[in-house]
Amino acid sequence: MDFNVKKLASDAGIFFTRAVQFTEEKFGQAERTELDAHFENLLTRADSTKNWTEKILRQTEVLLQPNPSARVEEFLYEKLDRKIPSRVTNGELLGQYMTEAANDFGPSSPYGQTLIKVGETQKRLGIAERDFIHSSSINFLTPLRNFLEGDWRTISKERRILQNRRLDLDACKARLKKAKAAEAKASAEHELRVAQTEFDRQAEVTRLLLEGISSTHVNHLRCLHEFAEAQATYYAQCYQYMVDLQKQLGRFPSTFVGNADGMSPPLSTSPPAATLPLLQAVSPNPADGTLNPSEVKPPSSGTRKAKVLYDYEAADSSELALKADELITVYSLPGMDPDWLIGERGNKKGKVPVTYLELLS
Repeated sequence: MDFNVKKLASDAGIFFTRAVQFTEEKFGQAERTELDAHFENLLTRADSTKNWTEKILRQTEVLLQPNPSARVEEFLYEKLDRKIPSRVTNGELLGQYMTEAANDFGPSSPYGQTLIKVGETQKRLGIAERDFIHSSSINFLTPLRNFLEGDWRTISKERRILQNRRLDLDACKARLKKAKAAEAKASAEHELRVAQTEFDRQAEVTRLLLEGISSTHVNHLRCLHEFAEAQATYYAQCYQYMVDLQKQLGRFPSTFVGNADGMSPPLSTSPPAATLPLLQAVSPNPADGTLNPSEVKPPSSGTRKAKVLYDYEAADSSELALKADELITVYSLPGMDPDWLIGERGNKKGKVPVTYLELLS
């Protein structure tokens, strides 16, 4: 018990001495041991690394999971060291609703068929999103958290110890200056040597940890490359899924029949008689089902230029294959499906989907 009391009294004395030294430094009444410029640069770099890592981590979490409630739930599961339950993405849920709606409306109807196709794509987009989130969490977020919760805590602890050692050193220097008697000076000099040794040892430990920030940057650089690669893969998948969906929807009929109760008559799929001569030029040849480009003539209303946004492979000889960023001439004929135009490139002609074009003038 005596030992504990003595230790408590000693610790209280050390704390009081440090507090006095710190206060006098703030008021400019005591000298302060300054760290060398290189050490100060290491401290600044470490603080900057910590601050930016926190910001990048938090914003990446928002990017991957915009729902704040879901982020709080995931945080609690991590702190409780429990497995985070699998969560259905919004895309998967939307795809499920579209499929159920198609079954209710009739999967063989034009609307039902389109709902099924779009719903399947939404599910694939949702699965791709879930894979991207999982990959990014493991390969990018986890290393950032490990740095903040591991290495940085160790650095902060050693920096606090270094600060205390510096206060002890400067307090010893102040006592040596105030000492008058020879015995008091000898005691103060001994305390100063001990304090200087402890300060130098702690400064070296802290310096090594701060220099390790360079290794942290190298590790985070590798993780950043993996994150960017995962993101590029995810967006490439999404793009390909949507291109495939556009091709599928482009082959679906754009006319719909009325309801079967006879309240609304079916829409006629036959063009007016006045447009038949023009439509015969773009209608498939009854013999082989293909378009004869030589029979297609531009309308009197003129043509327009269009820029191709994406590559497009012609499904048959009636269509014109496209390459991204090329310019073509386009025009429409009365009675044509509004989702398609006639495209010309040189001496080649064929139908092209409107969704793949940017009309210029």
